[in-house]
Amino acid sequence: MKKTNVEPAQGKLGILVVGCGAVSTTMMAGVLMARKGMAKPIGSMTQMDKMRIGKGAEKQYKHYGEIVPLASLDDIVFGTWDVYPQNAFQAAMYAQVLQEKDILPVRHELEQIVPMSAAFDKDYAKRLDGSNIKLLPDGNIPSRWEMVEQLRQDIRCFKEEKHCSRVVVLWAASTEIYVPVEEKYHYQLADLEAAMRADDRQHVAPSMCYAYAALKEGCPFIMGAPNTTVDIPAMWQLAEQTHMPICGKDFKTGQTLVKSGFAPIIGTRCLGLDGWFSTNILGNRDGLVLDEPANFHTKEVSKLSTLETILKGDEQPELYGDYYHKVRINYYPPRNDNKESWDNIDIRGWMGYPMQIKINFLCRDSILAAPVALDLCLLSDLALRAGRYGIQRWLSFFLKSPMHDYTQGEEAVNHLYRQHTMLKNAIREMGGYEADEEVD
Repeated sequence: MKKTNVEPAQGKLGILVVGCGAVSTTMMAGVLMARKGMAKPIGSMTQMDKMRIGKGAEKQYKHYGEIVPLASLDDIVFGTWDVYPQNAFQAAMYAQVLQEKDILPVRHELEQIVPMSAAFDKDYAKRLDGSNIKLLPDGNIPSRWEMVEQLRQDIRCFKEEKHCSRVVVLWAASTEIYVPVEEKYHYQLADLEAAMRADDRQHVAPSMCYAYAALKEGCPFIMGAPNTTVDIPAMWQLAEQTHMPICGKDFKTGQTLVKSGFAPIIGTRCLGLDGWFSTNILGNRDGLVLDEPANFHTKEVSKLSTLETILKGDEQPELYGDYYHKVRINYYPPRNDNKESWDNIDIRGWMGYPMQIKINFLCRDSILAAPVALDLCLLSDLALRAGRYGIQRWLSFFLKSPMHDYTQGEEAVNHLYRQHTMLKNAIREMGGYEADEEVD
């Protein structure tokens, strides 16, 4: 490894996950099984991928951990918050993502991961009805500022009890109802703090309390759902002020991963697009929450944003000036975590002749999301030790609706191959090598 300015990954890395559901327990069980040599971390780029460093005679292909000082899986300690009190073993069994043979060998470790009470507001996830929520001594729900204070205390206690040198906070909980960005509340940190102190429950989502608490306690924050949370200028200011990395939003796992990889095929081949219809059936708790129209709208905004930044009508109006893009998610309990997505793509070829492409992806939602969640935690921790703070655009590869400064007219990068180049160049730079791939 070349000499870098990145601080070494010494001591234990705490990963505090908001939500002890299918995604988080699948990640936890997988990491614990991999540590025992009983499973392979397939799908995790930090564990499996190799990338090029150097050119010509100097060219080598190395794992990320051979280029930059990543935290070891052996040094990870998990904690969680959840509205349901079941420990991680019980939650993993309930989720029915993994078979018992892949859970029972790490049962003892999972049983030690007991959720702390969640900062929860039922108005933001009406389909959830858990009892493990933060309450005041009088039985009332805490104000937004009281939520922040309680969460900060949770982080401090976890870090001390588990002897962690660093902690990353990851949102892997349900999608909240859509919170529109409003300049009066979300552009200036002082205004956001004032809204929290005033217990403004309309403009301050519970997830914002988690993010604020994490950043104030020196923890990078990752938004794995499409919630507005850190995608507001006030949170960017806080991240800059505290020198903490933030990234989001929404894990890019199934249909959007396909879309961000397939749309460039249409664009680079200069084929026309008339319409792209995407639909999903999903039966887990995420599907239940998204069955509520207000929660689905948050997801819809996230999923719709991908295509329009890859196939741009203003740049090539003859090809992409007037296509129809529709996204649907349908709650279908029999499928549980085994999501199925269908894409119907209507394209035009030579002389305007129509053609169709059909993509049917029968995926396992949490099996795809777990390695993405792990990679985002390890790479956010790397960013912290490398002195990279604020929005981590180089992590866009893992996210459905990557963060960007929309107040300055910046556009998100959704093109999968450009995202991959950004990721590799950032790792090269942190490893002391030249960022030598072009992004165009």
